[in-house]
Amino acid sequence: MLWVCVACVIILICGVVFFYAKISAILDNIDEMIDRAIEGTLTENDFSEKKASKIEAKLYRFLRAGKIDRQQAVKERDSIKSLISDISHQTKTPVANILLYTQLLDERGVLGEEEKKLLSSISSQTEKLDFLIQALVKLSRLENGIIAVMPKRDSVEELVGEIDFGAAITKGISFSVEHAPELTALFDRKWTAEALGNLVDNAVKYTPPGGRIRVSAKAYEMFVCIEVADDGMGIKEEETAKIFQRFYRSQQAADEKGVGIGLYLTREIIREQGGYVKVASRPGVGSVFSVFLPR
Repeated sequence: MLWVCVACVIILICGVVFFYAKISAILDNIDEMIDRAIEGTLTENDFSEKKASKIEAKLYRFLRAGKIDRQQAVKERDSIKSLISDISHQTKTPVANILLYTQLLDERGVLGEEEKKLLSSISSQTEKLDFLIQALVKLSRLENGIIAVMPKRDSVEELVGEIDFGAAITKGISFSVEHAPELTALFDRKWTAEALGNLVDNAVKYTPPGGRIRVSAKAYEMFVCIEVADDGMGIKEEETAKIFQRFYRSQQAADEKGVGIGLYLTREIIREQGGYVKVASRPGVGSVFSVFLPR
């Protein structure tokens, strides 16, 4: 009886070893399959369903489908990139020509008052169209990953120093910049400057002549906060959650120029860098837009 027990134990051990070796081989194949899928080198010749287990075969089909989806996504992105480039290129000349013709007509001095008003309206709407096209091109490129933000450690002082206050000066709005020497954060200089420029343009747009805009920066434990504050018309509480939506425009701002895309673009730029934007505002008092950039 003893030798029978010993034989059974030996057979059991051999079975366990064989089963372990079989499972290890399958796991090794799965591991290799996943690695090749990550590297983008997975091919049909690498894993044959005749040799692989059912699990390996199903995983191969799953990874193969994922590879096809990625290839399709890249193809669609390239198509979008080409379309955006065409739109930007094909509309640039007609828009520039319309603006040129309206300017030439105005300079000739042969138009009556009514015609001048119509000409001014044409020029204004053309500029609005040009701004909308350029904003949509930037937004589409950002959303489709055609243009990616590249955050790196940079000077907040230099970033704030690049803000253009020309429109504020023209409108008779005073401004101040509180310096933040040696303060750094992680951000893409070009895109973040665009985001802050949108906030300043917004402040100028909704602040009356004689008003004031203040830009400041301060450090927190995990973020650097850049604030753009104004004493303009302010925003109603129920609208503060809507102003970052694409194309949203408040009724009280209907008379001002704009297409409702600047704040949306600003939020997307900052979000892509791991930051966020928030606003505090009171009607008739002013608004404070705060941009938080990772330290």
